[in-house]
Amino acid sequence: MITKRPYRNVGVGGTFDALHKGHRALISKAFEVGDYVFIGLTSDKLAVELQKSHKIAPYKERLAALYCFLEKTEFKNRFEISTMHTPYGLTLNRTDLNALVVSQETVRMGECINEKRVQAGLSTLSIVKIDLVPAENKKPISTTRIRAKEIDPEGHLLKHKI
Repeated sequence: MITKRPYRNVGVGGTFDALHKGHRALISKAFEVGDYVFIGLTSDKLAVELQKSHKIAPYKERLAALYCFLEKTEFKNRFEISTMHTPYGLTLNRTDLNALVVSQETVRMGECINEKRVQAGLSTLSIVKIDLVPAENKKPISTTRIRAKEIDPEGHLLKHKI
């Protein structure tokens, strides 16, 4: 039986540094709700401009990890990866996008994208929000926590605070 997905074309984007369980959940949700997924990956320059609180792997490494993940899934031939030079990626020029998948942390960016789309005379995108994925200690998995060697990419604790 073929399952009909709610959206034809879905967008999702991020830095996807230290590709972790939360990133994989976000990307997987995009494939769950969309027939085709446009994945925006922040450029090295944009990653610096976003002023993350940790070191960020070079674009080529992040891109390779993303492809490695996608090639191991059933998502083959259903995606396109593009470089994001602005926080909006391709969302302000694609008229064929129907939805945007965001996390609790990025829902405001989704709303901002819709505001900018309206200003540009484009239709708004449906916003599909996922919850943050918790680590073993119930705090969200994040690259910051991984880079601090507090957790691994699956959310397992690496050091315990007393």
